[in-house]
Amino acid sequence: MINQGNSMDNPAKQSGLKPILIFPAGMPRSLDFLEKCQREGQPVIGSSSLAYDVSKDKYAAWTFLPYITEPDFNDALKLAIVSLGIGGIFSPNPVAWNYLKRELKGINPDVQMVNDSPVNDELSGYRVASARAKKVIDSPLFVASDIASKPLISALEIATIFRHGNVISGMCDDEKISALCEIARFSVAGDVVEIGSWWGKSAFVLARLAHCYQIGKTLCVDPWSSAHLVQNDEGGLVDSGIAQYDCDEALRVFEMNLLPYNANNINYLRMPSTEGATHYVKTKNATTESFGSTDYAGQIAILHIDGNHSYEAAKADVDAWTGFVVSGGWIVIDDYVWPYGDGPKKAGDEYLLQNYHRISSAFVMGTALFMQVV
Repeated sequence: MINQGNSMDNPAKQSGLKPILIFPAGMPRSLDFLEKCQREGQPVIGSSSLAYDVSKDKYAAWTFLPYITEPDFNDALKLAIVSLGIGGIFSPNPVAWNYLKRELKGINPDVQMVNDSPVNDELSGYRVASARAKKVIDSPLFVASDIASKPLISALEIATIFRHGNVISGMCDDEKISALCEIARFSVAGDVVEIGSWWGKSAFVLARLAHCYQIGKTLCVDPWSSAHLVQNDEGGLVDSGIAQYDCDEALRVFEMNLLPYNANNINYLRMPSTEGATHYVKTKNATTESFGSTDYAGQIAILHIDGNHSYEAAKADVDAWTGFVVSGGWIVIDDYVWPYGDGPKKAGDEYLLQNYHRISSAFVMGTALFMQVV
């Protein structure tokens, strides 16, 4: 039984592309794939074996298929492929995927599965995280630190940081995460402060490392404000995309990403960096509706600067916050290597030049500058 759902026209005729059949259409990964196809202009046809499927209204075209256990399934799919011009099939259900992968050669050899095994899809991120953890353990980064290193946390803990960190969207790459894993071992106790958190990827990594190595509580400082997003980058490529961001939404995403890990050890200040520094030294506290009230030591063990990348803003961040970093603490300036401008690099180089007598270790890993002070 085939019906075209909300559209009586064959999607293949509308776009010139052969539609992809999504079956079963109501699973979360099916709906994610539907959204991806809609963004890319790829026509799709939803399908289910349920007499009534609540996801049907999300699709412009729909066809009913029997359960794969029913004897008429193959004939029904063959008819759907021909009548609807189906060019491929997406299935996130491992049982359905295995069956279709095996039977499609006989049903219609010109139609292929467009996704890999759902089991591989589900586990790929975990496998990559485990491999990254093994690399951190087998090939540790040499850190010339005067601070005695703490015992390395387990491979499982490191893999968890990579896996959960990479679920959060952001620009903190695996090389930087590896470096953060190493410097945390050589860190003294104190607050972990991040300037510029956005969706919270690096904030999660820092907070988790602070917990695992018992460094201290994590404070994130970000205005989440459109006005503070303007970078004045060379060529304007970064600034030209500002309009697509909703700062209130970004803060809510940050809260959703960090809240599950909060045990009165994570909080934030929604204010510009320099105002945050004044608040930090005056109150040693952050209070928000989402995270409650968190008291801080007022001394920084790890300072991660990833705010506005204009030179003026990066320098202001360095000037406002580095004075709170204790002996043995770390200063990390993100995007020290940045293709859109040199604001963070200039601010970092100036700090190095003016405070070389306070720096016991300095290196660049990924795109970030890492410095340990004495």
